[in-house]
Amino acid sequence: MAVDISQIRHFLAVADEGDWSRAANAAHVSRATVQASVAELEELRGEKLVREVVPAGAEPDAKPLVELTAAGIAYRPAARAAVAKAPAPAAKAGGRAKASKGRGRAPVVKGEPKPFKKRQGR
Repeated sequence: MAVDISQIRHFLAVADEGDWSRAANAAHVSRATVQASVAELEELRGEKLVREVVPAGAEPDAKPLVELTAAGIAYRPAARAAVAKAPAPAAKAGGRAKASKGRGRAPVVKGEPKPFKKRQGR
């Protein structure tokens, strides 16, 4: 299995932000997606790239920071070069969803009289 460019982009987002949630917001994906992508990249490379560290003197329930390991620091320039060479991500289709016209509308069939709206029951 080859390394996907989105995995590298997610790794760089984590490296830049230092937090899973902020990296997910920067990449416009869920936190679980970023964590899974980085885990797959680590598995493919065979080395740990990031680790979670609780700051010294922090409360026991403090949110851990994400920092790069020595292997992650060494891989970062190569990752940036790979992203620079890769084509830009395609724009996602978007726009406004059309409002529902409601239920019970029959389609107009050529050659048939137009369906009329049923009266509301009492």
